[in-house]
Amino acid sequence: MKYEVMLGRTFRTVGSVVFGQCHFSTNTAMLMSRGALIVLEGCDRTGKTTQCRKIVQGLNDSGMKAKMRTFPDRSTPIGCLIDAYLKKECEMEDHAVHLLFTANRWELMPGMKKDLEAGVTLVVDRYSFSGVAFSGAKSMLDLEWCFQPEQGVIRPDVVLYFDVSLHEAAKRGEYGSERYEVRSFQEKVAANYAWLRTEDWQVIDGSKSVDEVYKNVMSVVKSVISKAKSRPIRYLELPKECSIKMQTNLINGNSKHHDSKDD
Repeated sequence: MKYEVMLGRTFRTVGSVVFGQCHFSTNTAMLMSRGALIVLEGCDRTGKTTQCRKIVQGLNDSGMKAKMRTFPDRSTPIGCLIDAYLKKECEMEDHAVHLLFTANRWELMPGMKKDLEAGVTLVVDRYSFSGVAFSGAKSMLDLEWCFQPEQGVIRPDVVLYFDVSLHEAAKRGEYGSERYEVRSFQEKVAANYAWLRTEDWQVIDGSKSVDEVYKNVMSVVKSVISKAKSRPIRYLELPKECSIKMQTNLINGNSKHHDSKDD
């Protein structure tokens, strides 16, 4: 453990923070070596999973450490419950389902943080924003309530939002095999994504060929990885833009935050 003596007192080094006149130095080696958290979001059948695999393979082939994560992670005890629900094998109350999705992310946070600190870039197929967008599309749940339990998970370094028309997505293989793959529901999900989107998001045209999309995505990914090396891990908070939208909608008496065409 590293200590510094300043102003006649001894302080343990815990981070890059200045409290009054007392400076706590940073473990720069850890910060310089961390991996990036890259999240792919979008409605169902927009090509996220295919691109996640290609990104990880491309990074590994170029000598960079990268892993793919998918949410929900159906391999955990919580994930098994979610899997049964999504396959329509059981029914659950909507609030309970949302909290299961959130708990599934929280149970994997320690391992994700360990990977990032070891310099491994994580490419994630769906994350907190999917949880909020999909749960918020249900009539009994509002977006603010949905976002609350997501606060504190690791914040992505970038969110790549795959934009594909719902008509196009419905033509893709196996569409409709799971609970949420219904056109009217997906319209509400898309509206919620638009509400959640901030300037940190990058919109990707997912209607192009797989190779064209991959080329566009990788140019963003490499830049994000380079920048993330010198930044500390951050944690998710309700974006200011969304907070302002919430306040506006509450004043207008619209707690669901959907466009009128989706209500």
